[in-house]
Amino acid sequence: MNKHLALLALTGALALLAAQDQAITQGDVPALKLEAKIPLGNVSGRIDHMAVDVTQHRLFVAELGNNTVGIINLGGRNVIRTLDGLKEPQGVAYLPSTDTLYVANAGDGSVRLFRGSDYAAAGQIDLGDDADNIRLDVHTNRIVVGYGSGGLAIIDAANSKKIANIPLSVHPEGFQLDPGSNRIFVNLPKAQAIAVVDRQSGRQTATWPTNVAGGNFSMALDQTARHVLVAFRDPAKLGVFSMEDGSLIASPDICGDADDLFVDAKRRRVYISCGEGFLDILDSAQGAYRRIARIATVAGARTSLFVPDMDRLMLAVRASAGEPAAIWVFQPMP
Repeated sequence: MNKHLALLALTGALALLAAQDQAITQGDVPALKLEAKIPLGNVSGRIDHMAVDVTQHRLFVAELGNNTVGIINLGGRNVIRTLDGLKEPQGVAYLPSTDTLYVANAGDGSVRLFRGSDYAAAGQIDLGDDADNIRLDVHTNRIVVGYGSGGLAIIDAANSKKIANIPLSVHPEGFQLDPGSNRIFVNLPKAQAIAVVDRQSGRQTATWPTNVAGGNFSMALDQTARHVLVAFRDPAKLGVFSMEDGSLIASPDICGDADDLFVDAKRRRVYISCGEGFLDILDSAQGAYRRIARIATVAGARTSLFVPDMDRLMLAVRASAGEPAAIWVFQPMP
């Protein structure tokens, strides 16, 4: 390579790094500022969901491809512990009242518990198959886990036992508990539907067909607008549904291969992380859900976690030829 071509290559590489580090967006004002990149160490393969301990500033990362969970000190921006011996960890949840980490494993269908500052193994709950997403019902001190060919397991945090099962027609993906009612909204991509479940009776009470698109994996609730938000992959759209009757309100285009979305109630925004290699930021004011920014990330970086108490968005970036495995920390702006 001659000196001219080498200079051009170097200039292009520097420009790409600058775009990542400064979080260049589409739009006049950056919606997110890249604050830090926290290396995960020797982690390969897919990274799945995350959970946070706000009080002790710990981030828990399900490193599915590594069969590990990484524990990060967000203050020091470093990995402080790795839990190994897991079986394709997917969902993680942290319960502050008992200082317990719950890890759902796809490989053996178990939910494993780790407790205290030494992360001591504190039990295992066997659900049978494909334990996936986890949600906390802090008011009842219960854990809800999607698993198997169709079910939500209800776990009593006091005795670490499964106390109920809510049957579903197919495997559940993203789901959310409505804090204003007993309802759970559940994505059922194989059924091309959203299930509405009453967690008090343990029964499905409604089915909302998702005719707008397919591949409904991630979900969030816009409590201010009383909307159920669903990110679809085929085609790539955000489905905005009435929380009351499931009627479709809007369906704007979004980035491809979305796996997580979150509502920033303070700014009336929606953050969507996509494996296509982008973060989409939408303005949800007046129910418009208009995209105001698109930030280039890394292909395959599709899982994220927005923490309102910290006012930060964490993006899990898997290892690639150009980037080591890391957690990118974004600060919402302004």
